Amino acid sequence: MAAPDVVVLDYGSGNVRSAQRALERVGARVELTADRDRAMECEGLVVPGVGAFAACMRGIEDVGGASIIERRLAGGRSVLGICVGMQVLFTSGVEHGETTQGLDQWSGVVERLQARVLPHMGWDTVEVADGSSLFSGVEDERFYFVHSYGVQSWHWSPQISSVQRPPLVSWGDYGGRFIAAVENGPLAATQFHPEKSGDAGSALLRNWVGSLA
Repeated sequence: MAAPDVVVLDYGSGNVRSAQRALERVGARVELTADRDRAMECEGLVVPGVGAFAACMRGIEDVGGASIIERRLAGGRSVLGICVGMQVLFTSGVEHGETTQGLDQWSGVVERLQARVLPHMGWDTVEVADGSSLFSGVEDERFYFVHSYGVQSWHWSPQISSVQRPPLVSWGDYGGRFIAAVENGPLAATQFHPEKSGDAGSALLRNWVGSLA
């Protein structure tokens, strides 16, 4: 069986090489590029992200990432967001009093966490959603987080006529609950960094890569 073809979207965000190496270790054939054709045709697209929400959105817009993600999802083709690459999938982000529009795949606002000490940095557990395939086999493991912002409430309002299953939402807790991961058909994302999460992160990435076959 051929290795699944994965593109890590290169839009100027840091940490792309570590994501590339981690995906290669779990059996994917990985290319780091912003080429639209490659990002559209690959079996799995990874959207990484570190730093500020607004800066990541500018980078995504500069490479046409919004339409790439939208068209992939419309065709049922897999996308995985990581850290700020997850945050930008929500409606908007608020940093230092400024609101930036996100990709609005999910309803929610990325806001500063309510913890006394920030950032939330280090290993922590996740309250995994029942039925998760992304966390299969690592439901009780710890993952590596580094963030000061997150989505702290979840609203799901499908169309009345929709038969789409509601997304699976997994939660973290640091000064209050925040969304740690979402699984929504071809779209999945994690607030933590699986590429920095040792064996547990490798297992999670292997689950995602395996779903591309």
